[in-house]
Amino acid sequence: MSKHSFASVWDAVEDTPGAAENMKLRSALMMALEQHIRGQGWTQAEAAHRLNVTQPRISDLLRGKVHLFGLDTLVNMVVAAGMRVEMQIASAA
Repeated sequence: MSKHSFASVWDAVEDTPGAAENMKLRSALMMALEQHIRGQGWTQAEAAHRLNVTQPRISDLLRGKVHLFGLDTLVNMVVAAGMRVEMQIASAA
């Protein structure tokens, strides 16, 4: 049995580097939203209202169901929360 080392769990479970990078971005946005929602002390209903989504979507977000959210949706939610996204692109190592 050979051992493999990965920089991220997404690198280990996704089929392509592009898919892994997409999941890294989605999970980072979800974690930022979760921290913001909890930091503001919002209920799920209040967060849903403020982020223009349904309460079940907030529940999915807080439960970490990353496969249910696309990048566009998450960016829209971040902006609705009064936050902004910054992006940095670098050469692959």
